[in-house]
Amino acid sequence: MIDRTPGTRRTVLTAAALAEPAASLSGYTIGVTADRRKDELATLLEARGARVVIAPALRIVPIADDAELRAATRACLDDPPDIVLVNTGIGMRGWLEAAEGWGLAEPLRAVLGRAYLVARGPKARAAVRAAGLKDHWSPEGEGYEEVVDHLTTRGLTGLTVAMQLHGESQPEYTAALVAAGARVIEAPVYRWAPPADPAPLHRLVDLIMAKLVDAVTFTSAAAVQAVLRAAGTGADALLDALRADVMAACVGPVTAEPLRRQGVPAVTPGRARLSALVRTVVDELPRRAVNLEINGHALTLRGHAAIVDGELRQLAPAPMAVLRALAESPGRVLSRAALLQALPRGADEHAVEMAVARLRAGLALPGVVQTVVKRGYRLPV
Repeated sequence: MIDRTPGTRRTVLTAAALAEPAASLSGYTIGVTADRRKDELATLLEARGARVVIAPALRIVPIADDAELRAATRACLDDPPDIVLVNTGIGMRGWLEAAEGWGLAEPLRAVLGRAYLVARGPKARAAVRAAGLKDHWSPEGEGYEEVVDHLTTRGLTGLTVAMQLHGESQPEYTAALVAAGARVIEAPVYRWAPPADPAPLHRLVDLIMAKLVDAVTFTSAAAVQAVLRAAGTGADALLDALRADVMAACVGPVTAEPLRRQGVPAVTPGRARLSALVRTVVDELPRRAVNLEINGHALTLRGHAAIVDGELRQLAPAPMAVLRALAESPGRVLSRAALLQALPRGADEHAVEMAVARLRAGLALPGVVQTVVKRGYRLPV
């Protein structure tokens, strides 16, 4: 895990500073599971004030020299496909680059130019056009279901479909095309592999289950599956956290599908772009903030910080955990034993007292966290 938190962050942001776009995600911690564009995504989030935790779930392994890709390319040349499905921009470019190395680029480009080209998204479309080819159709939602529906409606009996894969086979969609009468050639241009160092991913999984991140971003369905695999026996706890407390933000509906099948309400932008994904996070996270009126003071819980009368005050994990527990039921007294459940394992009741003391110091508002003698603590209403 790479925590990109700057070392000299201010603990207080004034109301004026908090109103600036650069502070729209201040107080939030966001996990990034991407690999290839992790730095770009992290920079976009940090520019809006977020604390970013980078933990690539997968890495892309090019297979330009793979015999399977070469065989698929030769199959396309020997029996030109009627339809070509281009799934990703990087995959399309990689296929042509591999063909160039084999001396087959021009024959492949000629075959592709005579086919009905389907580009499953703007990046795929851009790669098709950059290669001097013409795309004929793209699904609005960038989903495989739309592609299958479109092609089966056109009719597939006796036709050959070449499918440029993106990381892994899509057997259910291949089967649907075959069932509709098509012959399918799968072209695997690259494959997914586990990260070279799995420790950051396992650490992020722990943070998600402990609800110490506020959102996790995903840029591929394969990354979603990799995170679930990394959770192992804790997958149910991870999914529970994503269903309720940790927002899953996916670059598009295809990426979100594995989560939605598990009942996770993943959010997606209208367009599959990193910038649009960041805008979605900026729009959605603040809506989930807890807003309270305590002793005449406006209090908002935002990630690892509290906004007190318009000023953002960053808090350490233990004080923030106590504040969240108290904020679930304002006015209700929580015992030290009850608050202990909100703290990391291994803490004792003395740790609760220390967390409460640090919380009071961090909020700097007398009377906001009240002690009820021999009973515990509460937020007055």
